[in-house]
Amino acid sequence: MNVPSHYQPGFANEFATEAIEGTLPVGQNSPQRVAHGLYAEQLSGTAFTAPRHANRRSWLYRIRPAAVHEPFRPLAHATFHNRFDEAPATPNQLRWDPLPLPDVPTDFIDGLTTLAGNGGPAEQAGVGIHLYAANRSMQGRFFYDADGELLIVPQQGRLRLATELGVIEIEPQEIAVIPRGVRFRVDVIDGEARGYVCENFGALLRLPELGPIGSNCLANTRDFLTPCAAYEDVDGAFELVAKFQGALWSAKIDHSPLDVVAWHGNYAPYKYDLRRFNTIGSISYDHPDPSIFTVLTSPSDTAGTANVDFAIFPPRWLVAQHTFRPPWFHRNVASEFMGLIAGVYDAKAEGFVPGGASLHNCMSGHGPDAATFEKASNADLSKADVIGGTMAFMFETRKVIRPTAQALASPQLQGDYYTCWQGIAKHFDGGNKP
Repeated sequence: MNVPSHYQPGFANEFATEAIEGTLPVGQNSPQRVAHGLYAEQLSGTAFTAPRHANRRSWLYRIRPAAVHEPFRPLAHATFHNRFDEAPATPNQLRWDPLPLPDVPTDFIDGLTTLAGNGGPAEQAGVGIHLYAANRSMQGRFFYDADGELLIVPQQGRLRLATELGVIEIEPQEIAVIPRGVRFRVDVIDGEARGYVCENFGALLRLPELGPIGSNCLANTRDFLTPCAAYEDVDGAFELVAKFQGALWSAKIDHSPLDVVAWHGNYAPYKYDLRRFNTIGSISYDHPDPSIFTVLTSPSDTAGTANVDFAIFPPRWLVAQHTFRPPWFHRNVASEFMGLIAGVYDAKAEGFVPGGASLHNCMSGHGPDAATFEKASNADLSKADVIGGTMAFMFETRKVIRPTAQALASPQLQGDYYTCWQGIAKHFDGGNKP
């Protein structure tokens, strides 16, 4: 593949990039004849009539149109699906150990395991939450998801995402978003890789509004990177795997579909380094709502209520006075899935490790464990708490997150998770003044 030497900065910008100079048409999108014998093809991520500020589409100039492949046939997959009704939704707090790395050759697609989700592609709302564990690059096969965009969060090992619109490399503490319908291949750079995937069936992810925060902070637009055009001109016997309405389909294709020589538009894959997130917090008292840690949001039809928010808990200083500094005990109308990329999460003393996951559904009580509560309640608040060497994240959704049957039967499910709160002592003094 003609690999780009750099990325284009910005989020949902109107990009223009060509791997061969002079490929992009001037003054129109679909000339009678495209340069170099290419085909013009529009890839639309929103309705044609979506408002201009929300409209996402790109024009691709490719060696063969995307229509050139044999018919799709159903492809069975044991663990990757959207069956969120297999088991009753539970109000119990749930936590899982990391997914083990495979002991047989397994690529990104075969290594996907669905943990939970809600809604679905037919509803055009909700999310699928998946884990991946792989030890082999995708060989002779390509994938696209017609159901939703894919937010990929590596926890271990680097990935090279060779897409129709260019190449993205990501490592732990970076993320990538592959738009709905974009074809790609995943190469495992370090021999083994593990992480998380949020499959967003709803409105496209975007940056949250900043409101009183102003024009800066949180994730800055210029830190998002979109790949330059790159292409493969390769013939052979390949497999094109599609995810469509919750199931996988397979078609034979006699060439690499990553054959886009040039493109322009604002519907494209992108990456972001979570370490560049500009964290804000209280410098007086109280612990702010975790919404201040939102990196990306998929809005819903209810103002201020997201289909899914992607929030992170990065290194930061806690300085609030007269305050219980870790995340407080709470119950929430939204449902929260958490993962840990690196280090230790400041609301848990043990049991939540990198690669692991937890689920706290709508109105299920959760918060710091007993050890964390006692430590924070007796901390010296004249000194700052420097939270370093950590990166946790959360997928927060408006709908109940329903764990799959395989997740509830998984040997990684911690049956004793609830005990982390059982040691919380009763301190009530009957109303006596302290």
